[in-house]
Amino acid sequence: MKITPLKVEGALLLEPVVHGDHRGFFMESYNENLMQQIGVNYVYVQDNHSLSAEPGILRGLHYQLAPKAQTKLVRVLTGAIFDVILDLRKGSPTFGQWVGVILSEYNKRQLLVPKGFAHGFCTLVPNTQVLYKVDEYYSPENDRGILWNDPALGIDWPTSKPILSDKDQRHPLLKDAELNFD
Repeated sequence: MKITPLKVEGALLLEPVVHGDHRGFFMESYNENLMQQIGVNYVYVQDNHSLSAEPGILRGLHYQLAPKAQTKLVRVLTGAIFDVILDLRKGSPTFGQWVGVILSEYNKRQLLVPKGFAHGFCTLVPNTQVLYKVDEYYSPENDRGILWNDPALGIDWPTSKPILSDKDQRHPLLKDAELNFD
């Protein structure tokens, strides 16, 4: 597996070795021994799976406050997304900075999102399915978000008129958000 650190500390782009032939392909999407060798020691407790029927559906930017913060390992089963993470760790040299990557069924990349980051994605094609592992259960009382189009962030989303949930339309700006990550 090719592992590429991103510009925000702790975030990794993982590219599995894919063995393909006339029948299709085979790959290891997760290998705990390899993760431990590179210092990624998370115990995943839940898998989340979403289907977005249309291109331009934007989910995020979501996070959970500590002590229920989540590390996520995100991948796309079908379709493609522009996946964004935002550093919310107040003491981090990259606080308030974001990184965006394309994850798709074709490139088979995965994004490791550490605790202390907001996460969101925008679908690029119809019928996109996203699967992600988390190391902490969903906690409604710790569920928070940042407004997807906060002008201070300048996230270069692939759409100017996304399809949003009611909840995602009402998140606060980063400057007004509740954060407890150091």
